[in-house]
Amino acid sequence: MSAGRPEGRYGEAVFPPGRAGEGERIDFGALAYDEVTMARLRALGAGPGWSCLDVGAGTGTVAGRLLDEAGVESVLAVDRDVRFLAARPGLEVLSADVTGPGLLPGRRFRLVHARFVLMHLPERERIVAELAAHVEPGGVLVLSDAVDLTSDRGPDTPYTDAMRAMWAGLRTTIGTDVSRTPSYPRWLRAAGLVPVAAEMHVPPLVPGSPISRFWADTWERGRAAMVGTGLVDDAAIDAAVRYLESPECAALSAGMLTAWGWKPRDAPAE
Repeated sequence: MSAGRPEGRYGEAVFPPGRAGEGERIDFGALAYDEVTMARLRALGAGPGWSCLDVGAGTGTVAGRLLDEAGVESVLAVDRDVRFLAARPGLEVLSADVTGPGLLPGRRFRLVHARFVLMHLPERERIVAELAAHVEPGGVLVLSDAVDLTSDRGPDTPYTDAMRAMWAGLRTTIGTDVSRTPSYPRWLRAAGLVPVAAEMHVPPLVPGSPISRFWADTWERGRAAMVGTGLVDDAAIDAAVRYLESPECAALSAGMLTAWGWKPRDAPAE
């Protein structure tokens, strides 16, 4: 491995989709964030007549809700591994790598959406520009990714110890970097979108909540990468899981920043 280069990719070095329970882990994240995501997409106007591209569609919860609740005309759900996705009326499924060249030549959509995707990828700014190219004039690009609010400044607790080790381990193994998420509004503007805006949501860490179960599952599945940092050992990870389920837990979860930008209606064809 070259200095500073990650060892592998999401779904390979960690979080392989074929591992039992991975779909359930993804769904805990969906339970924590889908309502907020759908509220934003509806507020942006997603509805009848809209064509949508959902990048990194996971288990398809957002794609399904766009069709069933927002009533959009069509959704193309794209992921490198589509085992959790099934085509249905209005839903097209495509196995593709967003980092590769020529993702969808010539195709444009009223909504392009990517959640918890770019944070795991190299060359994020380039990919933002490429996703913007798939937005039709008058359409909108919506990006959501994690922001770490506490692990670099919060008090030492089993939770903050685990989160520090998780971010460090994921950065080493697959290149995950949430430090650049606050740059998304600027990157959207640089891609020619205007106006742009952003908001944040932090789900509460409550024992038994979807987000608490998501972090516990994520630590378990990323255990080797976390221990490999030298910041925690197995006992510390087990203590962090117990802390999440304890009334002693007093912490902020990582949040989700959502940024969006509109393509001008008079934008030239690309």
